[in-house]
Amino acid sequence: MKISQKLQALPEQFFSTLVAKVNQKIAEGHDVINLGQGNPDQPTPEYIVEALKIAADKPLNHKYSPFDGKLELKQAVAEFYQREYQVEIDPQTEVAILFGSKTGLVELPMCVLDEGDWMLLPDPGYPDYLSGVVLGGVNYETMPLRAKNDFLPDYSKLSPETLKKTEMMYLNYPNNPTGAVATPAFFEETVALAKKHAITVVHDFAYASIGFDGKKPVSFLQTAGAKEVGVELYTLSKTYNMAGWRVAFAVGNKEIVRAINLIQDHLYVSLFPAIQDAAATALTGDQSDVEAMRKMYESRRDHFIAACREIGWEVDAPAGSFFAWLKIPTGFTSASFSDFLLEEVSVAVAPGNGFGKEGEGYVRVGLLMNEDRLEEAARRIGASTAFRNAVL
Repeated sequence: MKISQKLQALPEQFFSTLVAKVNQKIAEGHDVINLGQGNPDQPTPEYIVEALKIAADKPLNHKYSPFDGKLELKQAVAEFYQREYQVEIDPQTEVAILFGSKTGLVELPMCVLDEGDWMLLPDPGYPDYLSGVVLGGVNYETMPLRAKNDFLPDYSKLSPETLKKTEMMYLNYPNNPTGAVATPAFFEETVALAKKHAITVVHDFAYASIGFDGKKPVSFLQTAGAKEVGVELYTLSKTYNMAGWRVAFAVGNKEIVRAINLIQDHLYVSLFPAIQDAAATALTGDQSDVEAMRKMYESRRDHFIAACREIGWEVDAPAGSFFAWLKIPTGFTSASFSDFLLEEVSVAVAPGNGFGKEGEGYVRVGLLMNEDRLEEAARRIGASTAFRNAVL
């Protein structure tokens, strides 16, 4: 049976290899502390689950949803953005409901670009950005994210040729995998660049609710002129522990929202209406669980970073997200250090090179286990002679 060249060209799922290695180690009887994953470990708040149960009992919700989603959910999105970011959103024209933000990220190159057009991606970055590149038949260049620039792209390093041909760029703050956050000044610079060079900006705001040290992550749409040049994608997966529910939205530029709705008209009939009702409840209901979760991740970060420093591993604490981006000891590559940790001390981390060329020299740790397990992971690493020799 023939498989299309486009599907054959899709990038290999980076995490599938890691999962296979971890599962093999577990099958051999080892107690693996898996810090390589990005799946929230807490349950969805009960009031959201109850809202789904009530909504699922309504016969009207057993029918097809409106193709572009329920107005009630879009109104909840508008209320949410006004409350959280003081940004006015027109629920009729500036909201597109998504089957998880990954869907939107893969769809957008097909919505905005033609085959052969060019876009910019962050490096390191979320590996599935490349899926949209392949399915859209577009070309891309990367913007290095480096510690010396706080893991923000340095636009001054982009060549005139690159800026001339680029029609879209992806950004992601708080950032996966680095844990860096954006500043208002950076987003102002982004909007100015986008206007000058006619570049569409897509801001992946997946970790919007997870900022540390008293600093709330900034929305791209809080920047003057942002709606003129782009959209922001927001998922309920992290804010409300609704990863398996696959509900998200894009907000911002009306033309881009219209394009997303158009492609989805041909692919879906929107989300199960009961899930949309529960999502609206999440966005407009009591937000105390969101703050409790943020505090939990901050506590985990603090315990883990302190434990790493106790074993002599001088690492930087992330400013946001539930990931830590750790510089590896000398004498290792990202892949060899990850393999070493799994084989020698049964600790799984994600090798940085899986997120792009600029990820070499780092590993990503998910703060998705309790403090005791995170501290135990650090102790196991510190007990290894090879690690001690590398850091001393």
